Amino acid sequence: MKHAFFVLSLLLIPLFSCHKNKENNQKAIWIKNAFESLESGTFPKVKAISWWDENFDNSKLKINSSAISLEAYRAGVQASTFITEPLFEGGKLIPDTGIYHAAFPDFGGTEDIVTQLRINKFEESAGKEIVWAYFSNNWYDEISFPTQAVETILSAGRTPFIRMMPRSNFDEGGPDPQYFMQAIIDGDFDAELTIWAQSAAAVESPLLVEFGTEVNGNWFPWNGQYNGGEQAAGYGNPNLSDGPERFRDAYRHIINLFDENEVSNITWFFHIDAYGEPDADWNKIANYYPGDAYIDWLGVSVYGPQEKGEDYQEFSEILSDIYPQLTALSDKPIAVLEFAVTEL
Repeated sequence: MKHAFFVLSLLLIPLFSCHKNKENNQKAIWIKNAFESLESGTFPKVKAISWWDENFDNSKLKINSSAISLEAYRAGVQASTFITEPLFEGGKLIPDTGIYHAAFPDFGGTEDIVTQLRINKFEESAGKEIVWAYFSNNWYDEISFPTQAVETILSAGRTPFIRMMPRSNFDEGGPDPQYFMQAIIDGDFDAELTIWAQSAAAVESPLLVEFGTEVNGNWFPWNGQYNGGEQAAGYGNPNLSDGPERFRDAYRHIINLFDENEVSNITWFFHIDAYGEPDADWNKIANYYPGDAYIDWLGVSVYGPQEKGEDYQEFSEILSDIYPQLTALSDKPIAVLEFAVTEL
């Protein structure tokens, strides 16, 4: 009996260790909490989620950064709440009864290395298809429509989601040397944007587009800090801070130009971060919002710790902080356009 007990103990050790590791793995816990909180109905306006899947600079944000994290993602996303078939009306994405499942499927550090293989790999890992594939249209030295990337995503049977990124380089924490919001407002790039719009209209499929990702974060050059900041006397309404007002009007200018070119197959998103920088009244998300007449969906980034040592917050805690601000801003559907956490 003693020998039998010893053998049984040896057999149970791996199972116990696996269970213990699963309980203690904070990334797996974070992922589990995310899916459970979305399923719970606590955030009824959230109608889409998009995981940011990458390991750039060893960020360990990929869903398969560990077997336990992958298990948590696969288990969570299998719920019938998370759906894979988009619903369009008049060329616009509209919310369905469930929550759309989407991703940035590891399109590289420049966020624009779009291949069908990368889409397939993410879906195989997740065990579920995605509605859209999210990628960056970096303007670099010119503004041009990402035809090849769009065609690749459509060939994979997915919807292209294009992030219009007005940056000529990847430097963070300062203004871009070329793409100022005032220059967009003044029409300096209208010729290129018109060609972009016409190319988009020629695509025989709906497209999803956002301009100025996470605008309330000063890590990006289109943030108000680099376009007039809290100053209110240099542009537009003297009662509004110039920086956010310039972004608002630049986005409006782009959408107006697309409307003039009769582009009817684009769903426009307004994308903010759950915690903007700087933490100042002038940098509030409402100051950047182009308005319901322009925007179809609200979008938000909800990240747990992206590096070891950062403060740990559950997905539901973060979303609870920003959700009331979004619902106060508009009754539009909400997409969690980026969510992820590192392997802690």
